Amino acid sequence: MRHKIIHTLLLFLTISSGAYSQEKVTLSGTITIKTNTETISGASIFVPEAKVSAISNAYGFYTITLPKGEYTIVISCIGFESVEEHISLKESTKKNFSMLEKSKTLDEVVIKHNSSASDIQKPEMSVNKLSIATVKKMPAVMGEVDILRAILQLPGVSTAQEGATGFNVRGGSVDGNLILLDEAVVYNTSHLFGFFSVFNADVIKDLKLYKGGIPANFGGRTSAVLDIYQKEGNSKEYHVAGGIGAISSRLLAEGPIVKDKGSFVVAGRTSYAHLFLKLADNSNSVSFYDLNAKLNYKINDNNRIFLSGYFGKDKMDFSNSFTNNYSNSFFNLRWNHNFSGKLFSNASVIYSKYDYGLKIKYVGIDWASDIRNYNLKYNFNHHLSDKLVLNYGVNSIYYQFNPGTIRPMDDKSPINADQIEKKYAWENALYISAEQKLTDKISLNYGLRYSHFQRLGEQHVNNYANDQAVVFNPGLQIYEEGTPAGMTYYGKNKKIIDFGNLEPRLAVSYAINDNQSIKASYNRMSQYIHLISNTASVSPLDIWAPSDQYLKPEILDQVALGYFRNFSNGRYSLETEAFYKKIKNKADYIDGAELIAHKAIEQVLLNGEARAYGLEVMLKKNTGKLSGWLSYTLSKAEQRTPGRNAGEPGINSGQWYRANYDKTHNLSLTAAYQLARKWSLGGIFTYQTGKAATYPVGKYQYQGITIANYGERNINSLPAYHHLDLSATYTPKPDSKKRWKGEWVFSIYNVYGRNNAASLMFEQNRETGLSEAKRISIFGITPGVTYNFKF
Repeated sequence: MRHKIIHTLLLFLTISSGAYSQEKVTLSGTITIKTNTETISGASIFVPEAKVSAISNAYGFYTITLPKGEYTIVISCIGFESVEEHISLKESTKKNFSMLEKSKTLDEVVIKHNSSASDIQKPEMSVNKLSIATVKKMPAVMGEVDILRAILQLPGVSTAQEGATGFNVRGGSVDGNLILLDEAVVYNTSHLFGFFSVFNADVIKDLKLYKGGIPANFGGRTSAVLDIYQKEGNSKEYHVAGGIGAISSRLLAEGPIVKDKGSFVVAGRTSYAHLFLKLADNSNSVSFYDLNAKLNYKINDNNRIFLSGYFGKDKMDFSNSFTNNYSNSFFNLRWNHNFSGKLFSNASVIYSKYDYGLKIKYVGIDWASDIRNYNLKYNFNHHLSDKLVLNYGVNSIYYQFNPGTIRPMDDKSPINADQIEKKYAWENALYISAEQKLTDKISLNYGLRYSHFQRLGEQHVNNYANDQAVVFNPGLQIYEEGTPAGMTYYGKNKKIIDFGNLEPRLAVSYAINDNQSIKASYNRMSQYIHLISNTASVSPLDIWAPSDQYLKPEILDQVALGYFRNFSNGRYSLETEAFYKKIKNKADYIDGAELIAHKAIEQVLLNGEARAYGLEVMLKKNTGKLSGWLSYTLSKAEQRTPGRNAGEPGINSGQWYRANYDKTHNLSLTAAYQLARKWSLGGIFTYQTGKAATYPVGKYQYQGITIANYGERNINSLPAYHHLDLSATYTPKPDSKKRWKGEWVFSIYNVYGRNNAASLMFEQNRETGLSEAKRISIFGITPGVTYNFKF
């Protein structure tokens, strides 16, 4: 089967290449920033005479095929001054272009070429692109703009609750997001209960969020892809930038290794809120730090190498109860090679690790888990003509899972040291996709991905009667952990079980005119690794587990239909999309599931299905003193876990029930206003329907203890979530020619002090004896001030 797929893909490639091998010449090169040679992705290259265009890739490379002749080349990109140059093409030519960043000005912006038209016509939908310039115009909380805060203002994106880690996209779970930083997987995106993200905006170049219509080169998840690239560093001169704030500070250094050929960038952040807590005689402590680094060197015009890395760690110590630590780290070595003006490749070797530790003091347990992967990618961009571009490659990932290392905290602890058996897996994929312009109005992006996943030994695997790790007790009408009937041992690298899936992708765009289009997409995706987490907790438990004969791979099918329009030559834009997605093999926990130090996690999980559907609207104002956007999402996210046979109720009697992260209404208003040359203002208002919750429906007494009796799962809701954030940026000398440049950022998070519920705790009032609900909130009104500098 696998060989047939490979032969079919190669045959398609051969036929496509022959069909478009015409006698034309190729213009190719790299788009960079003039002042520092940083490459620019997403720049539009437009040829008016031929009415053709191209977009620079993630490494700034572009290529365009034209008949021999005289042409005007127009290069445009948001945040940069357009470049226009006349070129005589007599043969295939390499031509690099440099662009100047736009200076801050209050004058009306005049758009000579509609750079948004190419996006309107591209067969790319359910994708949000944010330049770091756009992100930095948003309100800065605690003086620091944040990538994830920007993501959460987009339609279809929400967070389960205040203080929750990660984000949810179109009713998908947090582990359904593939989050890439310089192509390396990031498993946890949050610092300090989600108040900061792991992405230091100073070192980020650009980002893309794919909510649907996901290209074939991405896989392994069923919700979304967040693709982020770090800066490459200034190869012309040395610079230092940073910020000093009330809770955290940061510092960045960049400069040439070899002028105009190689550069470096290093950035670090640290928080020191725990120091203030100690001064206030508060025994609790929360802190984080992280470090980003990247080197790149241009060997010649056709070869370039990159080495990038990240390390970040969080520590939370609540002295009377628990200590929580987690960290992300990765290293990536990449090689860009330009075979010709039409064929560009990128090879990457990546190591990623996420580890999580938890010490529960009253139990006396010291518990730790981690996931590591070794990742090899080789990708090709093949520009066969101005109407057909192929993208194909391979991806191989080897996983190591440590479900739990258990140690006693001290000599008095009743806990015995133990090591839950480690797990191993290997995921491989082969993919090919094509972006094709059929006519002036119709464009396609279609592709196919084949993924294969193997569980490997060394491991003992439990065997259960009737292959059921969870059993139903008809007398008590509850699900219970099954008792293994035996074990099977698999030696090192021996196959335990494997899965293979074909994942077709299709997107089509119909351009009504230069400013309007209708788009539709379909994609199937498979997810083989899963996050086992008690997401309702302020400090969630994180265990990553591979698919097996009990925890099946999730399979997603998603369709979307959208209408897109630009107004007033790109000054305003409207994006509307309707979507429907369905996921097979969506696991949920049985009631009373215990996750910490569980040696057989399959004993607390039942397989079901999930679905989500909704409507997204985004209205943007792109230019002028006032810019920003309004986004609104109306959606539903549900799960169903039916009984496996007659007599079993499943969860909620086998009926559809709200997913933990279901948010019916999600409204966000984001605005930036240039008040004067020295002052700029920003604001974000967010409103979300309260997340699903399960409330008690009664109580009973047992040996003098009052015990709550809970009703059906997720039929209740927490109170609505909303808050307003404001910031003001003061630049004392905006026109200064001196190397030192500084600005003050004043911010207020949650201006009107809304006590948003992270959760509700139900307890008995000691004075009245009545049961009551207590709202647990994390962030109240939080002012901040930061001084940012650069020299």
